[in-house]
Amino acid sequence: MPNLLIHNDLTVDALIAFALKNNEAVMAANGALTAVTGKRTGRSTNDRFIVKDATTENNVDWGPINVPISADRFEALWERASQYLNEREHFVSHYAVGADEQYQLSVTVKTELAWHQLFCHQLFISGSAAATPRQAPWTILSAATLPTDPQRDGVNSDATLMLDFTNRRVLACGLLYAGEMKKAMFSVMNYLMPAQSVLPMHCAANAQQDGSDTVIFFGLSGTGKTTLSADPARYLIGDDEHGWGKNGVFNFEGGCYAKCINLSAKNEPVIWHAIREGAIMENVVLDKNTLEPDYADGSLTENTRAAYPLEFIEKRVLANKGGQPSALIFLTCDLYGVLPPVAKLTAEQAAYYFLSGYTAQVGSTEVGKGTGVKPTFSTCFGAPFFPLPAHVYADLLIKRLQEDPCPVYLVNTGWTGGAYGEGGQRFSIPVTRAIVSAILNQELQNAEYENLPGFNIAIPKAVPGIDSKILNPKLCWSNKDSYKENSKKLMSAFVENFNKKFQASAELAKVGPSLR
Repeated sequence: MPNLLIHNDLTVDALIAFALKNNEAVMAANGALTAVTGKRTGRSTNDRFIVKDATTENNVDWGPINVPISADRFEALWERASQYLNEREHFVSHYAVGADEQYQLSVTVKTELAWHQLFCHQLFISGSAAATPRQAPWTILSAATLPTDPQRDGVNSDATLMLDFTNRRVLACGLLYAGEMKKAMFSVMNYLMPAQSVLPMHCAANAQQDGSDTVIFFGLSGTGKTTLSADPARYLIGDDEHGWGKNGVFNFEGGCYAKCINLSAKNEPVIWHAIREGAIMENVVLDKNTLEPDYADGSLTENTRAAYPLEFIEKRVLANKGGQPSALIFLTCDLYGVLPPVAKLTAEQAAYYFLSGYTAQVGSTEVGKGTGVKPTFSTCFGAPFFPLPAHVYADLLIKRLQEDPCPVYLVNTGWTGGAYGEGGQRFSIPVTRAIVSAILNQELQNAEYENLPGFNIAIPKAVPGIDSKILNPKLCWSNKDSYKENSKKLMSAFVENFNKKFQASAELAKVGPSLR
């Protein structure tokens, strides 16, 4: 007899009905299913483990990000979680990851919660877009209310996320924050793709309607990656995870996972209108009477989120992939206020800034990182998700740029005229959009440039529609001594970070900021 506790491949409407019936979430006035994830409102980076065995021992970059766990520990917890789900109502569905059929993975997702299954339905690739993959299938098992025991399970707390590359399994226990599942499969792709000469990227991408003129936006959460790629004048490929190989750029996902804090219809119309029935919101505060979302309320977390399928975006590239990129954009949120709003990088500088991954944490997506704005260097603009050594990804970036050359730009979405909290102002979204438009229109390709001393990067003397004064950060500071002091602070931070992490890249270090 069939197990009546298992619900297989349910529709969106059915999953929403179960989530409401089981009091997992509520329906907001805008139609989005809204859940609260408890004390974990972001990724639990200290609770993530990778099984260390013959497959991974000599490949993974072991350390504080990629923490080893034994196969025996994983197996014991997997069995416990499997039994836990089998004794309860749960949900099973089948998806794919990777829009390029040559690299696509099939994924079976088993979740305790209906809204978690809905999240995967909207974020992974489903339906006819999920072709017959050539890669071995994976399984995600999520027992969201099953706590772990550090002494028994060999973990750090009452929750954990584990990756088993040998047996192609992802295990999540005690984790309500749904983003853990999507980022786990991102880590899987980041492990597998380089061997196939595909550069996995923590980035957004948009293009013309047919996928031509593809532009890639690298950046950590809060730098504007999702906002800037959701351009009303362009067609979206994806907002977070992509691969770049010999066939061009392809999305790993089938949906978007946008930050909601201070979301507005004026500045982010594409995202605003995508949050509707079928979408899921995490930790967005609702008005008690009207159930209208208050996007300005960060009392639960600044990392408020909305997940929705690409189908909710009218202007999207239907193939979910594009051609070779016409430009790369490194988004950085500079809290020192000394980086220009845009600079053009050489290929060597592109590798340097890619490895450095400098930005600021704005409303961290990680548990325990707190709120506010802090400087950070996140290797390859996504250190928490890359299991292999950084040079593997940097070498692939250089290879891709050599085989399919395109300009690379550093775009600062952070502060200018002063440091964060010291009189500086953050670049407005319209200003950054104008700069990005100039890149998309190739108006900066052959512009006249000047050198920014110390950082040794090329800054344009003029950008259409932009006050030329803001292009050179030094001109925006009233206190020139403070500008010099903050410049030295940031340059020192670059040098210290690079020397600490990449001692073998002495030649590459020469193209970075210099205190001389």
